[in-house]
Amino acid sequence: MTVLKIGIVGCGEVVQIMHLPALRQLADKFSVSALCDVSPTVVEGVGEEFGISARYADYRELVADGDVDAVLIANPNAYHAPVTLAAIAAGKHVLVEKPMCMTLAEADAIIAAEAAARGIVVQVGYMRRYAQAFLKACEVLPTLGPVRLARVHDVIGLNSLVVAATSRVVRGRDVPAEAVEEGKRLASEAMNAALGDASRELRMAYNILLGLSSHDLSAMRELIGVPKRVLHAAQRVGGFYMTAAFDYGDFVCQFETGVDAIPRFDAHIEVYGAERSLRVDYDTPYVRNMPVRLEVTEANGAGGVLTRTEHPAWGDSFTAEWLAFHDNVVSGKKPKTSPSDFRKDLEIFAEMVELMR
Repeated sequence: MTVLKIGIVGCGEVVQIMHLPALRQLADKFSVSALCDVSPTVVEGVGEEFGISARYADYRELVADGDVDAVLIANPNAYHAPVTLAAIAAGKHVLVEKPMCMTLAEADAIIAAEAAARGIVVQVGYMRRYAQAFLKACEVLPTLGPVRLARVHDVIGLNSLVVAATSRVVRGRDVPAEAVEEGKRLASEAMNAALGDASRELRMAYNILLGLSSHDLSAMRELIGVPKRVLHAAQRVGGFYMTAAFDYGDFVCQFETGVDAIPRFDAHIEVYGAERSLRVDYDTPYVRNMPVRLEVTEANGAGGVLTRTEHPAWGDSFTAEWLAFHDNVVSGKKPKTSPSDFRKDLEIFAEMVELMR
């Protein structure tokens, strides 16, 4: 079995808590050969902790490293597109954390580069879609018959409320001032390109769509398909809370999300048929191996109700997506969470933003 050498750009909390332990667990398929972070404290601290000697401050140097087969991109959102394009140009496979990019133009550039590169795998880090319970839900869905209603719900506490209590994370206050300013400039330019003239509240809503909500709507698309149009979308409380309704023709999918100060993770997808419903429940992604569960409810045939809860297998969704990435690279398969697949989420976001205006 081919062992892929991984270079990591951006060594923050999701890399330290989830990705590096997953890659260490899968040592028969991956080795981490290089790290990059603009904080010397972070790149040195993580390098020491995980025994990785090649350490860079500039992503261009990492993607040019001959000892790197594939690049995990987990730095701030505004850098995802340029680093992805640089990695493809260097002949490296890519697993890029969501969002793959911030604008449709960036998505089109990545799709074109991927097509021109031939044989390069670019996979977007939608780990929820690789969870065993979600895959089982996709199998069960046809047994519901015609769908009558669907609901996507994601109201969570700040990630820091969980991370601070469960993990040790190396953090650095030594990011060079010029890097901080460049990051702000790139983020502002991308936001302007995506939204044009927009209020602070709409920009915050778009940031949440790119982050938390991209998981929800991506999973929605795989489970029940792409909606015909967005019927309603609104943001409130400075953009931190959103609702939407998606038109599927014969039924409507309701969407709701928000971020509060309660340390819990309340995320699920429900689909209702006439005589059977299913629900996928997710827990925080910042604690490894938390179960993702599938619940199926139906009439029991004797005047009552039968509810079956299934946890198909132990294992983490991040580990599952890395296994899929390895298989895609070794077998030359196109990931289901591909750049062109991600673009569909940006299209939905654009419709939602216009209604929010």
